[in-house]
Amino acid sequence: MFENLGRFIVRRRKSVLILFVIGILTAGGIGSLAFGKLDSGGYSDMGSESAKAATYLTDKFKVQEPVAVFVIESKNGDVTSATAAATAVEAEIGKTEHVSKTLSYWSTGGAPSMKSTDSKAGFLFVYSDYAAIDWNSLGKLGGVLQEKFDGDRGTIHVYASGAGVITHAINSKITKDLALAESIAIPLTFFLLAFVFGALIASAMPLVVGVSAILGAFFIIYLCTFFLDISVFALNLITGLGLGLGIDYALLMVNRFREELHAGKSVEDSVIATVATAGKTVFYSGLTVFVTLASLLFFPLNFLKSFGIAGVSVISIAVLSALIPLPALLALLGNKIDKGVVRKQGIIPKEDGRWAHTARNVMNRPIPVVIGCLLVLGILAAPVTNIGFAQIDSRVLPASNPAATAAALIDSRFGGLEGSPIEVVIPNGKGQEVQINSYLSKVKGVENISRVGALEYFGSDVRIQVIPTIGARTIGSQKIIHEIRAINSPSGTLIGGAAADFTDSQDGISRSLPWALGWIALTVLLLLFVFTGSIILPIKAVLLNVLSLISTLGAITWIFIDGHLKWLVGDFTVTGTLDTGSVILVAVVVFGLSMDYELFLLSRIREEHLSGKSNIESVAKGLQRSARIITAAALLLAVVFASFITSGVTSIKMLGFGVALAVMLDATLVRALLVPALMRLFGERNWWAPEKLKKFTLTH
Repeated sequence: MFENLGRFIVRRRKSVLILFVIGILTAGGIGSLAFGKLDSGGYSDMGSESAKAATYLTDKFKVQEPVAVFVIESKNGDVTSATAAATAVEAEIGKTEHVSKTLSYWSTGGAPSMKSTDSKAGFLFVYSDYAAIDWNSLGKLGGVLQEKFDGDRGTIHVYASGAGVITHAINSKITKDLALAESIAIPLTFFLLAFVFGALIASAMPLVVGVSAILGAFFIIYLCTFFLDISVFALNLITGLGLGLGIDYALLMVNRFREELHAGKSVEDSVIATVATAGKTVFYSGLTVFVTLASLLFFPLNFLKSFGIAGVSVISIAVLSALIPLPALLALLGNKIDKGVVRKQGIIPKEDGRWAHTARNVMNRPIPVVIGCLLVLGILAAPVTNIGFAQIDSRVLPASNPAATAAALIDSRFGGLEGSPIEVVIPNGKGQEVQINSYLSKVKGVENISRVGALEYFGSDVRIQVIPTIGARTIGSQKIIHEIRAINSPSGTLIGGAAADFTDSQDGISRSLPWALGWIALTVLLLLFVFTGSIILPIKAVLLNVLSLISTLGAITWIFIDGHLKWLVGDFTVTGTLDTGSVILVAVVVFGLSMDYELFLLSRIREEHLSGKSNIESVAKGLQRSARIITAAALLLAVVFASFITSGVTSIKMLGFGVALAVMLDATLVRALLVPALMRLFGERNWWAPEKLKKFTLTH
């Protein structure tokens, strides 16, 4: 199939390239329309109890969450001395477009629950006429309110916080930080591409694959916006993966094309051989990454589903781009692929070199190498026992950010989180007051509950607000919700609010995780078996990737939970937890890319083995042919993601560090040392499979 594809592309090279360019530019133009339709939310499990409670509160009780929570602090003593200034600010805020109402300590006549514990500050809640799920609009309004009202105002100081304000602050910070990261990564990447490929013309080949993958994925995402809420952060994954896979696949294809040319084949035969060999590897490698990232579709959060859709989209187009326009371009360029020499050693592939020598040295002493590598990975993995999970809140921002400052002030100076109550909804609860009050007395006894509000009626339905003393998106709040739900409650009781929303999201992820892991394990093992014809190699590959991943998570835990190495990654607020969604994203992306490199290596080793070479020589030659590609691709990808470490947002900083560390660990310690050592220890048993199953494997 791949050889026939190569022949077709060679015969129709100009037509193929022109049609693909027209198609991908059209797709990119249409796909750009998606930018205004993307969502900045998606962190909730829409099928959960908290989601049902939210719908009930919105539809029946007409309840709204505040878009902004202001703290107004008196500079002259008691909060009552700020009455005139605070009332004036509240009136001014009320005139802001899309503000539907305000509620404050002063407008409620001095409600004790809305006053700070030191009596010097009071709350002011701001509500919007936007829908609760319209995070883009809520974020923009939060930004407007913060810009206009946050800061000193005569006798008072105003601090702006709340969901809309924090959403705007995080999104704005990420946008600025990514622009900085790109300004660092892009020039450095182009320099490294020229060095790795050895020639300027060849170094442009990743752009053919990468840009095509990005533009094509934008088009698919645009189509998906008509049916699903797609997270705006999916664009970052598309860009990062598109460029990364462009580098990976272009390196593999161009390197093989050069091998065939330098072996004396014609340009046409070299292209056909490249598609038949490297093209087949690209296809199965992409398929492995595809099924790995598709596991994100198992999770109930649109945030993670969006990354799954983005991932499978960009991978599909990247593979298509590597198999169609890139070979057509190689056929047109021919020997000109080596024009613009930068480094001659990068052009001519070596039959024998330092990677082959490394492999032989490793295989001469496999047991010490395995023990040494496992020891290093074990040390890196050890801190993972201290890992804890939460969701993004204001603490992902730099402590100096005004939104983070305001949130910290609320935590330290107010007894309960009035702006983030736990909502208890009891449909048809009227007439059950005795049972309800008995239930609420037990709720009040739950640790970290500040107070339980009065019963509110809407027809026959009852609503009660329960005010916690700790943040809504924390491990502690999750414990509170579980304890409240464990209490025997009136029939039909629904527990909602921010803390319940967080708890249901975390619980939804926990329920979905075994299915996602099972999907990855089953599909990857089957694909690797079909590709290698071995039972042993797929199992080893998965186990090594899991070990590499756990080591990465251990390093992330040591840095971002225990608070080490701030001199390297920059300052951040230590919260004792990691964002669950970001950790899952890192794990899935890292596992997928690791399998990408695994297939690059195993493809060449098996090809050498099928040609009649011994196990040792197959590994040595395979490593010589592929290790340079793997290491170069990993280095380039690490540079792209390491630039994210410059971000002031902790979750982006963690994503950059995690992926960069993982790909470098995988390309060096695992692929260059552990794989050849284990190949030596297993010997010819590496290639064993039952005779009845061999008919399902590929011929290389």
